[in-house]
Amino acid sequence: MRILKRKLVAAVSIMAIVSVWMIGSFVSADQPAGSGKGAEQAKSSANQAEDAADAQSSTLRYEQYIGRYSKAAHPEVTQRIEAETFAGTEGMKASILDAFEHATSPVVRTEETGSIYWNIEVPEDGLYQLGIRYFPVEGNSSPIERELRIDGAAPFDEANRLVFSRVWRNELSEVQRDLNGNDLRPRQIESPAWQEKSFSDAESNYQEPFSFYLTKGKHRIELGSLREPMVIDYLQLFHEKAPIPYKELAGDYRTQGYRETKDILIKIQGEDAVTKSNPSLYPINDRTSPGTVPYHVSKIRMNSIGGVNWKVPGQWISWEADVPEDGLYQIGFRYKQNLSRGVNVVRKLYIDDRIPFKEAEQVSFQHGGAWQIGVTGQEDRPYLFYLTKGKHRIKLEVTMGDLSEVIQSVRKSILELNALYRRIIMITGTQPDTFRDYQLEKLIPGLADMFLGQSKSLHDAADQMDRLIGRSSESATILRTTSFQLDDLGNHPETLTSRLKKFKDNVSSLGTWLLSVNQQPLELDYLFLKSPSVDTPPATTGFISRMKHDVLSFWYSFSENYNNVGSGIKGDAVTVWVNGGRDQAQLLRSMIDNSFTPKTGITVDLQLVDSKVLLPSTLAGKGPDVALTTTDVVNFAMRNALEDLSTYPGFDKVKQRFMDSAFAGFTYQNGIFAIPEKQTFPMLFYRKDILDELKQKVPDTWKDLYHVIPELQKHHMQIGMTPTPVFEMLLYQNGGQYYKDGGKSTDLGSTVGITAFKKWTELYNNYSLPQEFEFANRFRTGEMPLGIADYTTYNTLTVFAPEIRGQWGFAPVPGVLGEDGKVHREALSISAGTVMFKSAKNKDAAWKFINWWTDTEAQATFGRELEALLGESGRYAAANKEAMKQLPWSAREYNNLLSQWQWVRGTPEVPGGYSLTRHLQNAFYAVVQNKTDARETLLDYVRTINEEITIKRKEFKLPTE
Repeated sequence: MRILKRKLVAAVSIMAIVSVWMIGSFVSADQPAGSGKGAEQAKSSANQAEDAADAQSSTLRYEQYIGRYSKAAHPEVTQRIEAETFAGTEGMKASILDAFEHATSPVVRTEETGSIYWNIEVPEDGLYQLGIRYFPVEGNSSPIERELRIDGAAPFDEANRLVFSRVWRNELSEVQRDLNGNDLRPRQIESPAWQEKSFSDAESNYQEPFSFYLTKGKHRIELGSLREPMVIDYLQLFHEKAPIPYKELAGDYRTQGYRETKDILIKIQGEDAVTKSNPSLYPINDRTSPGTVPYHVSKIRMNSIGGVNWKVPGQWISWEADVPEDGLYQIGFRYKQNLSRGVNVVRKLYIDDRIPFKEAEQVSFQHGGAWQIGVTGQEDRPYLFYLTKGKHRIKLEVTMGDLSEVIQSVRKSILELNALYRRIIMITGTQPDTFRDYQLEKLIPGLADMFLGQSKSLHDAADQMDRLIGRSSESATILRTTSFQLDDLGNHPETLTSRLKKFKDNVSSLGTWLLSVNQQPLELDYLFLKSPSVDTPPATTGFISRMKHDVLSFWYSFSENYNNVGSGIKGDAVTVWVNGGRDQAQLLRSMIDNSFTPKTGITVDLQLVDSKVLLPSTLAGKGPDVALTTTDVVNFAMRNALEDLSTYPGFDKVKQRFMDSAFAGFTYQNGIFAIPEKQTFPMLFYRKDILDELKQKVPDTWKDLYHVIPELQKHHMQIGMTPTPVFEMLLYQNGGQYYKDGGKSTDLGSTVGITAFKKWTELYNNYSLPQEFEFANRFRTGEMPLGIADYTTYNTLTVFAPEIRGQWGFAPVPGVLGEDGKVHREALSISAGTVMFKSAKNKDAAWKFINWWTDTEAQATFGRELEALLGESGRYAAANKEAMKQLPWSAREYNNLLSQWQWVRGTPEVPGGYSLTRHLQNAFYAVVQNKTDARETLLDYVRTINEEITIKRKEFKLPTE
């Protein structure tokens, strides 16, 4: 017995040593170049040819790329590359236009897919900048995006996404008001114009435009289309000189004999902006101060601009000033910067599309709880601007200023710490045994030095934050906290297993910090130009005025109802209930008044109502004529509360706007009781960077997925699949269905249903997949590099995870290869629609409203304007096929969505259908958690489901046989 025990112990020891060796070999092989002191020394001695080869891999960040050529010359060369001289295209049809928008030479229209390239001759080695003159032609209203390739490859990572703004303005010069006397938000329309822009970072993490190292001789410059079409006049190879310092410019003023003006004060209201880069930069309302012009104590007045909508780097707003005489002026602002604590918000100032001097690249606005006022420059020495008599354009652009260096440093730390965290959990798992010695220092060489190095980097970043604002910055707290933890881990790496979760949480907090600091909100009441001799206007009104404002605001709060979305037209109307925010309701109100009512003569009483009150109000006989975005349609239809819309004129034409699957949840007893507005369905989200690192492909079929899952789990990573959608895919892709005989019973007891259920439960039993998880967070950190989720998760990730932008994507869900040779990707969707109630007084008018609201023009307009209000997080999930195509998806994203959408099936709704959802989950947990037999468990619950369906059908007097 003792001998047997010794042999077992020896065998286990040998297995442990082999396992440690294999893991160590894997980690060493996967360790990124450039980590550790030895790697740094090797890197510093690498020759320029190797650097150039690495640069072409497009995995370098720009700071690494430009650091390699810091000593290269900047030739004083300006070379224009006329667009019509392009050498060729790939996947794109480029059109040469001889006369276009007053261009002096032929121009080229490029499409939103494919690429176009030019062959150029570079006169000498050196660093060059690239610029473009372009015209934003009509597309899907989103900013234009391109990727730059030089000689077939992106020189660095940031060149994979270059952003070019459109031009927008208010549709009407005067603000309109509703019946209640409140200002309506001005609708934004495009005002396209020729623009010139240097190729620069889309996130504004670098203050200067990109520089590109080119050797003497021939090169190929290629622009790949990522989003939206564009007309190009020319590209330009040049060296952009930095603006001169203000001190030097002031000397020029004296040399030229420029004089200060006298007794001039010009105010330009912020809401009177002439153009802006995004439709979200519309006039907004401020009622916090009686000093904001125009002012009303209780009514909504569009009296400022910017705020939370004006925060993304690259966004700009321009105003026009009519200067009465030549001379020197000061420029100032009445502003509110109360959203970014511990950070100075920065804007880049242009006069007539030119930065007048170096300091104008960073005009700072300090944090404060109330309205502030100030002039550019220092308090005792404001900057002077020489302006000639006539009209001038003043533009402010969001930029990160000196904060960009801090952001670059922290972003780099986040990427390296996330990579380090993944390497750690590949050995320990996400929940390591605290009593086990994983020998992490041996398996990850230089682990302690990595912690100490990142600790110093974050500490330096925090110090830089303090220097930028001139005091201890609240925003630097998380940097110092993480720095302290990393320093302690570097000195005591043996404690890592017990502190791994805290380490992960702090790295996630750094990502949140990056998201908040990378946003620079600023609200402007007005700009002003004044003579130096004129006093600066006061920031606030006097005490008595503020007291009066506070008292009256409180008094009117009892009578004003800001949830009442008034109309400019009186009379009998179709009553429409909408749930959501006031901004969305006001948008719909504007669309109705501008489009529907003028065309039809039908007035609409639009009311903003919580969706929870719809059913009780209807049962009480106090419901609306029409309700928008309704999901529980069949419950209303069973109670004979809704109109069968399939009987109305033109329904067949209306139905063609949508996929057939969108109507499944609205169909009851051969009637259709809603017209779709929204439709969502699952997609497969993936981290490109992690799959590439693991040498795995995005799974196309379930067979591929079964291969990827163990590869991920081998490295202690997971795939995120919420159970119910997975079962739906396994069921429908193999020809199964939820119900049979018109909904009289469930079909889960069929051979296909039982087989799908077994595969479903085996997936979670055999692979221990998580059943509940927070996908966005785990996807962001890399713990869950694959996941099946609703496609609207895109909205969340775009805003929530900026540090992994460009490193993830989505694709159609895995499918089953059918006998027809096609991969079947059936998945169920969720739809919300517009309904008409039986109690509607004027059903013909209500039907015309539904017809208008669900048409392509209205849905596309609403979706675009909603995104203008909320940004990319508000991307509309349109059910209308053409409207979906017109939303600001890139061509690649839309094609992926369309590929999946064609396979989508609607979720059927039947009386008693709630029992299927409930008991299917019960059966799943019984098998997965209690390890019961899958077939017998499912059949037991099938009987229960059918009994409940029968009871409900009898209740509503429906046939049961």
